[in-house]
This record gives sequence, structure tokens and C-alpha cells, in this order.
Amino acid sequence: MELSGLYVPLVTPFTDDDRLDLDALTALAAAVLDEGATGVVALGTTGEPATLTPTEARQVVDVCAAVCAGRDRQLVVGTGTSSTAASVDLIADLDPGATAALVAVPAYTRPSQEGVVEHFRRLAAASPVPLVVYNVPYRTGLSLTAHTLHRLADLPGVAGFKHTVGSIDDTTVAFLGALRPDVSVLAGDDLYIGPLISLGARGAITASANVSPRAYAELVSAWRHGPAHHARAAHDALVPLTRALFAEPSPAVVKAVLAAEGRIASPRVRLPLLPATPAALSAALAYRDAPSAPSR
Repeated sequence: MELSGLYVPLVTPFTDDDRLDLDALTALAAAVLDEGATGVVALGTTGEPATLTPTEARQVVDVCAAVCAGRDRQLVVGTGTSSTAASVDLIADLDPGATAALVAVPAYTRPSQEGVVEHFRRLAAASPVPLVVYNVPYRTGLSLTAHTLHRLADLPGVAGFKHTVGSIDDTTVAFLGALRPDVSVLAGDDLYIGPLISLGARGAITASANVSPRAYAELVSAWRHGPAHHARAAHDALVPLTRALFAEPSPAVVKAVLAAEGRIASPRVRLPLLPATPAALSAALAYRDAPSAPSR
């Protein structure tokens, strides 16, 4: 499959009494797709999947699958654990509406580079859909080398990467500089969308786009297709909002903004996350209506 454009990792809306708000999730998924997203990610980090019961997780995926099917858009589902055997079971049971599975490098256990490759080899062999390798060392505690990333790209069944390393480092440059053209990389750090696309990434998985999907869709398109001044202007306009949305642990501020605008009923997050502070919400709302990129 081709992975390109903007993918929005949806928040999971809750009610004030801590139930899933599936109506709000349906409306949010529809809105981001109608405003330019290529697809949505269900059960990504932004969706607080570690706090969901298995029943709740399946309900979230079912809702997102129905919305994507109705608009002929892609659904990427976050799955996997630090156990290879458990991850194989989860992936084999993916919702039939999924078009790809987003799987993080095993966290906390810190396997060897060879162990990571073998982990994804087994998952790809068991998966009914292509895998997107989620490389996020500041969450997993494990940095992958460019050689390992290229080995993962060569595995049958791996369609691409969510690359989220918090910088443009030597590994990133080496990885993207020698990537096969049939393997897609999506930027996972909202502030680094432009630099990664300029180096060869094809799009982004962007939590900030829950709040302003059209603006971030235009940002991705501008970096991919130009002109350069348009891309830079779009980037500069969105930097303050992006920073404000990540001023506190995500997705607390994103949810607070969505609730303040009436797009979800409650800003509730589940522990160990705490709700956004009033100061963080005020700062994000101040940048919410940042101008989009100027016309070409």
C-alpha cells in the first residue's frame, strides 16, 4: 500500500463520567477526513490505548473503520506489545476494516537490533495487513541504527515507518537518503514535518491535526508539492499552535481545545495523564486560529 499525505491519530473522547463517547469519535473522524486527511489512526498514542479495555479498544476501531469505509479512506490501527507472541495474537485478530497496522518498536525490554528485526519479521508474517514500524526511541528506550531501519524496510509486509526521533539526526539522514522508493516514511514529530518531507518522507501522522486538520493537510501538501515559500509560510504559521498543543503531556491540551470548541463533550483524560491546566488551554486557544498557508 502507499502511505502518503496526512494521517490523524485520533483522540479517544470520554464523557465526564469516564465512558467512551462514540458519537463524538464518529464526528471527529468524519471531520478530519472531510478536511483533507488521507486516513486516521485508531489506538495510536494520542488515543490513550493503554487505558482502554479490550472491549473499548474494539469499539474505537469499529467506529473508525465505519467512517473510513464510508469515505474510502485508510484506517491505520495501533497494535502490538513488548511481547512478540502477544503482538502476533493481536495482529492476527485485527479488525477487517484496517488497511495497515502501526506497531511500535518493543518498549522497555531493550532488545538487540537483531531482536527488533526478528520481532517485526514474525509480526509481518502473521499480519493480514501491511505494517508501519513506529520508531520512537524517546518512548521505547531503544534507538535503531540506519542499518537496522533498512533491514526492517526490506522485510516483506513492511509498508513504511512512522519516524519519531525528536530531531533530524545522522541516522535519519542516512536512513532516508538510501530508502527504497516503494517504502514510505511518515513524520511523527509535528514540528519536524517539513524537514522530514524535504528529505524524502511522504507525509505525517500528526496529533495536532485533531485540532486543525485542514491546516496540517495543507502543510503536508505544501512540503510535498511546493512551492517552497508556501511550505515555509505554512510551517511558520503553525509552529506556535503545535508547541502549545504539546506544552503538557499529549493529548491533554488537544482534548481541552476540542472540548472548549464543543467538538467533544469533555476534555477528560485517564490517569496517569492529568487534564490540561487553564494556562495551557488558554495558550493553545490563542493560536488556534493561526492563518493557514497563503494561496499559491
